[in-house]
Amino acid sequence: MTTKPDDPVVVNKREHDGERSSAWRHFSLQNAPLILSMLILAGTLIAYVTLYKRELHKFPTNFDWTSLVNTALPLVFAAVGQSFVVLTRGIDLSVGGMMDISNSLAAVHLRPTPASMIAWSVVILLVGAAGGLVNGLLVAYARLQPILVTLATLSIYQGLALRVLKEPGGAVPPAYTNFLTSTKRPSGLLLVALAGGLWWVFRRTRFGMGVFALGNDEVAARANGIAVRRLKVWAYVLAGLFAAAGGLLMTATRTGGDATAGTVYTLTSIAAVVLGGISFLGGRGSAIGAICGAFALTLVENVLFFAHIEPLYTPFYQGLFLIIAVLLGSVAGRLARGRTR
Repeated sequence: MTTKPDDPVVVNKREHDGERSSAWRHFSLQNAPLILSMLILAGTLIAYVTLYKRELHKFPTNFDWTSLVNTALPLVFAAVGQSFVVLTRGIDLSVGGMMDISNSLAAVHLRPTPASMIAWSVVILLVGAAGGLVNGLLVAYARLQPILVTLATLSIYQGLALRVLKEPGGAVPPAYTNFLTSTKRPSGLLLVALAGGLWWVFRRTRFGMGVFALGNDEVAARANGIAVRRLKVWAYVLAGLFAAAGGLLMTATRTGGDATAGTVYTLTSIAAVVLGGISFLGGRGSAIGAICGAFALTLVENVLFFAHIEPLYTPFYQGLFLIIAVLLGSVAGRLARGRTR
């Protein structure tokens, strides 16, 4: 028995296949920036393994991988925190200053007892949240530009960090380092999974949906009853909290204090967000992409080392890598926007 082209069964099957194909194309294009960030990470990972094998005639060991993850951890948490703010069409330039405060407080006050390590870690995280609260209130309620507010608080937080620790020093209990950034067990990967899990929860809460709505169209979000100002404040609070967590992880990896060590993370957290495909126009992107961007940036440093690039030229190649990635991300973003029109 043959079916005619205009048979209802055939027509329905064609429509179903067309809808499924359309849905898949829509999903692929909408997630193009995230997919691109994963491809960038995969490319840098392949380059790292290839150059490592060429130079040392062996593949990276477990120690190498755990060390790599531990090195990336501070940037991972700083980038996730930055993601919350960028999604609201804001920016947080005070990330590095908050990490400096966290590093200084931890190096000065942590003692080798469980009570001290837990208590001071909680205090430092609260300090980070309080710093983010200051940024959020100035941006949301005083209606000041985020770039100006966070640039000012960056200087303030750096000054406070120097007040706590005037020169590099202090010490971190070995137990604290072993717990957070052990090279003998995958504690770093568990922390990365924790950051990703927190993002997954955030994305599925009413608060998370409100942040995305705010980033897409603030006027429409307000018209639909979304508390725009409150959401902005909480986005900055989360950024400060994650920056403080990044500072604690930086302290654990460095095993000491330096009131200026976190400054570099201000720009690298933004670079990780860019590599992760999060739009500065707000409302588009994923912190999972920012995590991929953080690892890609960390791997680039290792790639340049094994490629025998002189340290003097390292910033040049890092910048070139970032520009190429941003150009690719722009193309992916245009594809996604063009598909949704």
